[in-house]
Amino acid sequence: MSTILVVEDEESVRELVRMYLENEGFRVETASDGEEALNKARIDPPDLIILDIMLPKFDGWTVCKEVKKTSNVPIIMLSARTEEFDRVLGLELGADDYIPKPFSPREMVARVRAVLRRAGASPGASGRVLTYRNLTIDRDANRVTIKDKEIPVTPKEFDLLWFLACHPGRVYSREQLIAEVWGYDYMGDARTVDTHVKRLREKLHADGDVTYIKTVWGRGYKFEAGE
Repeated sequence: MSTILVVEDEESVRELVRMYLENEGFRVETASDGEEALNKARIDPPDLIILDIMLPKFDGWTVCKEVKKTSNVPIIMLSARTEEFDRVLGLELGADDYIPKPFSPREMVARVRAVLRRAGASPGASGRVLTYRNLTIDRDANRVTIKDKEIPVTPKEFDLLWFLACHPGRVYSREQLIAEVWGYDYMGDARTVDTHVKRLREKLHADGDVTYIKTVWGRGYKFEAGE
């Protein structure tokens, strides 16, 4: 049973979300402000967080940023603020989806299920740790190591590397990677994939001449472990 942490200061909205999620078989924890959310996420890490932006003590952007520093838990932003800037900022901070208020509870549940599917172990992955040559990717610890040395990566860099590494040898276009890693509602430029791949390659260069993420010209990118 997946645990969802619902962070919302409006009691009526919080209880509505709780009711629909519990009716769908989820275990639900709640928090009414940013400080409580961070404490609960640290003490009892959930499988997914539904996070309002306008919160007392710490706003949703701050909570998202702090959670993503130490965890890869998926986050769905929930807010009455519908400006494109707010959507893009949330996604750039590591949020996996964005639902504007007012929202359909059934659509919210569907999005929760979709994000959980994307966050789970993908086909081709064995467990939550992948190892290729000197490279180890630990999803639970949100850690990448080469020759036992930790390589610092951002949450989205980790998500991109994990997804590609779960499907070695398979080519994905920018658009496919945006859908799988950033989510279908991502409003930014698909070229952000190129930027993230470039940064990952620079960070993974510690493994000598091995190029884990290869460009397939005219088609996209694929992960290869090398010889």
